[in-house]
Amino acid sequence: MMACCTLGLPDLRLTLSSANCEAKQYESESESQSRKLKGSAQLKRWSRTRSIRSGRKLDRLGHREATVEAKHPLQSRESASNIEFTSAAVSPTDGDDEDLEKMEGKSIYMVSDGTGWTVEHSVNAALGQFEHCLVDRNCAVNTHLFSGIDDVERLMEIVKQAAKEGAMLVYTLADPFMAESARHACRLWGLESTDILGPITEAIASHLGVSPSGLPRGAPGRNFPLSDEYFQRIEAIEFTIKQDDGALPQNLDKADIILTGVSRTGKTPLSIYLAQKGYKVANVPIVMGVGLPCSLFDADPKKVFALTINPVVLQTIRRARAKTLGFSEWMMSNYSKMDHVKEELEFAARIFAQNPIWPVIEVTGKAIEETAAVILRLYHDRKHKCSMPRISKLY
Repeated sequence: MMACCTLGLPDLRLTLSSANCEAKQYESESESQSRKLKGSAQLKRWSRTRSIRSGRKLDRLGHREATVEAKHPLQSRESASNIEFTSAAVSPTDGDDEDLEKMEGKSIYMVSDGTGWTVEHSVNAALGQFEHCLVDRNCAVNTHLFSGIDDVERLMEIVKQAAKEGAMLVYTLADPFMAESARHACRLWGLESTDILGPITEAIASHLGVSPSGLPRGAPGRNFPLSDEYFQRIEAIEFTIKQDDGALPQNLDKADIILTGVSRTGKTPLSIYLAQKGYKVANVPIVMGVGLPCSLFDADPKKVFALTINPVVLQTIRRARAKTLGFSEWMMSNYSKMDHVKEELEFAARIFAQNPIWPVIEVTGKAIEETAAVILRLYHDRKHKCSMPRISKLY
């Protein structure tokens, strides 16, 4: 892998040397520019936001473009076209740059040579550890995704802008040369940076005794033929859509997973999520006064998973749903009133108790991914006949 990094080393040194010169030039110029371009902090913020959303270069000091282009023609290319704002800062008010930065929060630049899925989900998972701080905006964070970055010039533009914003750079770059370029450039510009893909790739390469390809997914040199797994996922999605909300109960025996529960417990989105992983999912709603299909009880009970939820949370969800659909007062009383909600949940609980082999999964406060993880763990435990208690127990 190190051999790959040393290929094109003169080009890397030339690029980083240019970046080093530009970094020094920026330090001297920024002092004079800050005196000349004081302006309104609010106007600066709006101008920068418009530039980002329109795909233009992220540069506060717009008139520097001509100087940089003349001295370093390679930098005249547009910066990454695939730019996405994934969070918004608090609306700014007039004031100096320090107050504005405090209100806007700090930035994290996410750079990928592919779709950006890995880096985005990794950063979001890490940010989940700071919810106590993010919720009350004491440490607001803006994340910016740059996907499809496959050449050094575009990478250097992003590093340069990150330095101006005082941002942190997080990247997943499969090409060792690109990853090394990012690492050296961040060091030159004094940026905090994290390579998400590099360490685990090197560890796996060492474990397997095989060098990685160094190519991102979708690169010309990598071909992914349509496999049986791909067609299995497509078939699962089609099946799941047809089986939504209790449709075609005669097909329940063909499902891999059957979900049941009262309305608004997340059966449909959970079904679609599991289908995208290749599982055929059917969901059956429990409604008072409407009999459940016999095929639900005839199906393999190890396939059935029951969903329940806190009544207060369910009432809140149903009220919002009722307003969206424009329900009448009478319909709302039979759908979102607390007495009806509790009665319906108790009715479902009695059905679950009569079928103790069905796992009862509490979905309150759980993301779809979390509930799906519980279901799949139980599903595979049963499939491989791992020891597990006979239930009726909440998960």
